[in-house]
Amino acid sequence: MNIEEFREHCINKKGVTEEFPFDATTLVFKVMGKMFALVPLERIPSQANLKCDPERAIELRETYDGKITAGYHMSKVHWNTLYLETLAPTLVQELIDHSYKLVVAGLTKKLQAQLKALD
Repeated sequence: MNIEEFREHCINKKGVTEEFPFDATTLVFKVMGKMFALVPLERIPSQANLKCDPERAIELRETYDGKITAGYHMSKVHWNTLYLETLAPTLVQELIDHSYKLVVAGLTKKLQAQLKALD
């Protein structure tokens, strides 16, 4: 999966915005203001950081050794770094969805209601 495909999958989710809060080359995707994906655009090979359930994060790192690692510059417990071009696009999409759902589940009831009300 390339960066544009990654971006397209993220931005099409309900309540998602994209921005550059850290610098001009690190794209961040947020749902209702909370980060669920981070993409350093100048990294080669292409990478992305996604939030992940801690137990599943360990399992993924063991299964996809070298293709999925502990989150670079992130909490190693809750974030993974994916090397996008080494993984099946369906797996990357599944992990984007997983990250999005984790962040949505952690939103306040008020924000969850606002998200639900979006068309």
